[in-house]
Amino acid sequence: MTEFELKLEIPADRLAAVEAAVAAEPATRMRLRALYVDTPDRALARHGIALRLRQEDGAWVQTAKARGRGPVERLEHNVPLDAKGDDAPAPDTARHDGTPLERQLRVALADTSDPRWAIVFETDVERVLREVPHGDSVLELALDQGSIHAGDRKVMVRELEIELKSGDPADAVSLARSWVARHGLWLSTSSKAERGQLLADGQLSAAAVHNDAIDFPRKARSGEVVQAVLASCLGHAVANAGAIAAGSNEQEHVHQLRVAIRRLRTALRDLQPLAPMDAGCEPALVETFRALGEHRDQFHVTRSLEPRIEAAGGPVLAVSPAAMPVPDPGEVVRAPAFQDALLELLGQQVALAEGDRSPRKHARRRLRRLWRQVVRDGADFSALDPVLQHRVRKRLKRLRYLAEFTQPLFGKHGTHAFLDALKPVQDALGDYNDGQMALQAYGRIAQDEPKALFGVGWLTAQREPQARECEKALRRLGRRAEPFWD
Repeated sequence: MTEFELKLEIPADRLAAVEAAVAAEPATRMRLRALYVDTPDRALARHGIALRLRQEDGAWVQTAKARGRGPVERLEHNVPLDAKGDDAPAPDTARHDGTPLERQLRVALADTSDPRWAIVFETDVERVLREVPHGDSVLELALDQGSIHAGDRKVMVRELEIELKSGDPADAVSLARSWVARHGLWLSTSSKAERGQLLADGQLSAAAVHNDAIDFPRKARSGEVVQAVLASCLGHAVANAGAIAAGSNEQEHVHQLRVAIRRLRTALRDLQPLAPMDAGCEPALVETFRALGEHRDQFHVTRSLEPRIEAAGGPVLAVSPAAMPVPDPGEVVRAPAFQDALLELLGQQVALAEGDRSPRKHARRRLRRLWRQVVRDGADFSALDPVLQHRVRKRLKRLRYLAEFTQPLFGKHGTHAFLDALKPVQDALGDYNDGQMALQAYGRIAQDEPKALFGVGWLTAQREPQARECEKALRRLGRRAEPFWD
């Protein structure tokens, strides 16, 4: 079966308050001890599947899980076993035959040279469980606190799961928003299985998640298109936001979350006529994007640009983080306003109707307009003032994201060629934008540190040649790229 479940991580200092709130009415308490098994070469994990043997108050249950269609949907199948005592029964994937997971399990096990089973990690949690009515739905609250063990490694578990038992997924999202606002929780898509795999591998956090290809039927209705796009954008955003909220300072997590936010804003702006969406959450998206941009800019100046300026003969500057103070990425992402924005968009995504507009016609009109604007302004890019130059770059990004969103409507061949043609132009504009950001940063630093004046001069000298290269790239794009929508 497909389950709709929202997982919210709990700050350590709010755990007692959350537990008191969950157990405010009669609730069930149980201890859950689980063994997660896989082949020695982790075939199931490679295919996104978790196989679990869990002891639930003395009784054993085998469960297989895999990701569903959206960021919070999962395929799950549970099989109660005729086994008692603390010794776990042997796993057997045949117990899931006849379910949607059967084929996925068979494909995964065909991808291993060693089909033996091994325990990869264990979990030991205490669960507080109760059902609550909300809206027209019945929801299950499950508070888990405990630990995950892999060898001598251990991480703590503090999470609240809100699972839809019957009714409308939008009601689950609505309830989650109230818990986030009250207790400062944050949305996560990282399951215990995924955290356990990372622990077993000795990794602190998962690799940054990139956007995946969007897929829907070529003759999809407008609501179906927007739903698929929002699911992709939200999956991209929540996965990277969850890693940052949990403590990752990896630049690729920050970068990919900013890309995901850009994609979400493009969807809200350019797909609005296809399926009405409430853009009231956009200020929170903009603020998060801006704050994470400061973090990214500091990294670029101190790790990438300084060595280049020194190589050009500049003095050793060693810009300290204090010279470019930035917000903590974890605090930015855990902010209730941003978390509420993600949940609000998720609620809109699950509530979208099929729609009856022609998405292909609308997409063609929007793509054509953006393309003409980019080509027109790009032809005189070096003569534009900085504000208009930045607008060209933003429009090019919107053009790329909208092309990615709508490519199933037009076929992949022409879209791929067009997207490939955009890449070198985006790279050129990105380098130019980085140079302008760095010039402003060095100008501020030079007010207190005269050695930074060399960097100001070097960056100023780079500005005009880089602008001309952007103009050449944009003109070349206008001559050679073939719009796939005409």
